[in-house]
Amino acid sequence: MEEFKPEDMMHPPMDQLQGFEYCIDSNPSWGEAIALGFQHYILALGTAVMIPTFLVPLMGGNDGDKVRVVQTLLFVGGINTLLQTLFGTRLPTVIGGSYAFIVPIISIIHDSNLTQITDDHTRFLQTMRAIQGALIISSSIQIILGYSQLWGICSRFFSPLGMVPVVALVGFGLFDRGFPLVGKCVETGVPMLILFIAFSQYMKHMHARHVPILERFALVMSIVVIWIYAYILTASGAYRHRPEITQVHCRVDKSNLISSAPWIKIPYPLQWGAPTFDAGHAFGMMAAALVSLIESTGGYKAAARLASATPPPAYVLSRGIGWQGIGLLLDGLFGTSTGSTVSVENVGLLGITRVGSRRVVQISAGFMIFFSILAVYCVLFGLVAAVGLSFLQFTNMNSMRNLFIAGVSLFLGLSVPEYFEQFTTSAQHGPAHTNAGWFNDFINTIFSSPPTVALIVVVVLDNTLDYKDTAKDRGMPWWVKFRTFKGDSRNEEFYTLPFNLNRFFPPA
Repeated sequence: MEEFKPEDMMHPPMDQLQGFEYCIDSNPSWGEAIALGFQHYILALGTAVMIPTFLVPLMGGNDGDKVRVVQTLLFVGGINTLLQTLFGTRLPTVIGGSYAFIVPIISIIHDSNLTQITDDHTRFLQTMRAIQGALIISSSIQIILGYSQLWGICSRFFSPLGMVPVVALVGFGLFDRGFPLVGKCVETGVPMLILFIAFSQYMKHMHARHVPILERFALVMSIVVIWIYAYILTASGAYRHRPEITQVHCRVDKSNLISSAPWIKIPYPLQWGAPTFDAGHAFGMMAAALVSLIESTGGYKAAARLASATPPPAYVLSRGIGWQGIGLLLDGLFGTSTGSTVSVENVGLLGITRVGSRRVVQISAGFMIFFSILAVYCVLFGLVAAVGLSFLQFTNMNSMRNLFIAGVSLFLGLSVPEYFEQFTTSAQHGPAHTNAGWFNDFINTIFSSPPTVALIVVVVLDNTLDYKDTAKDRGMPWWVKFRTFKGDSRNEEFYTLPFNLNRFFPPA
């Protein structure tokens, strides 16, 4: 019997993930790229529908208002995705609606000056204008931090160890939108989850014309099969005597989106009227902009690995945050009902399809703009979380210091937001409940975000606990070359601006 050698179990750390047929700057055929882009669009459509479906009725809007908000969110999301992939980080990231803004938006909806409006449509318009004004002001946070390079300077305090809980909790932190949503209609949710895993993993080696058709298009094929299955259940009367909440989640004829949608309606700035501005509303929204910034930072790090690119340098990261601030400004001008951030589910889809091409995501942005008239999250969020854990390979996990920091930051990153969530559910208000509404919104928003809590904890611990003598254990020798644009020769290939714009905006 051959003698066992410990080195046989060693897997050397790798800058880039392997097994991708197309990386950030390589492209499949136009036909395959268009099909993959449409699949990204279908996934983005889920968030674009869910957020307005929750918020618009609370604002007093009807089905027609909900459809227009969905259209606007898709339209602006497509523009923001194009801006980000062309001029921002240039990573294949879809920019979509963000749940980080829900807390301050709910606070605006419950503002006494708005709730006393008796006419529902008037209340909807006035609430939308108040949200627009707060989004416009809060966009300055990301614009300033991005274009001033301040966020890039802050990133100097991030290490590979520090990025583990942040990126991981970008995925793990969304666990409440995974199986809890599946459980609202197990008849279709569980089959969808099983079918998606079967197509993308167990049957991924099935090819058609040398293309792994089931692996590449597992999402859209699963959706088609399950939608037909759900339609048969609805038409056969399977839900006829079930509770109303079950029918809302399971029937295919309850959303009224298609019947309420106009044939042609192009969103435009200030379509709901002139924004209104309130300092208290804006301050709470600024907290959400900070949370979105942190969550997007984790999203960019994950997307870089899933596109087989090097970690984005500080300059590129700041550039992306600056453009994300421009996107938030567009959200406010058009009236999307919420702010924007990197779509975690679309980042996960890069890994499932093993196609990290920038062109595919740009095509999906085209679909979002043109068509601006779910269960798989369990897999996609989990994959992004696993990418975060992959940064552990660059650190020494035999170090008790590193084990302590990683464990505490991951635990508190999940536990603190869960406390805020449970407290809010039982008390109908967040743990911060003072007479200063702006302060309540700020604290409740910051500490309801798992990646934000994790970043606060890990940055403090990683930069104060025996940090002088542990640079190698933290992974800093590997990390330092990716801090600057010219630190690695591959950065120019991945992150250089198009149209020779680097002449006018040279990397800092």
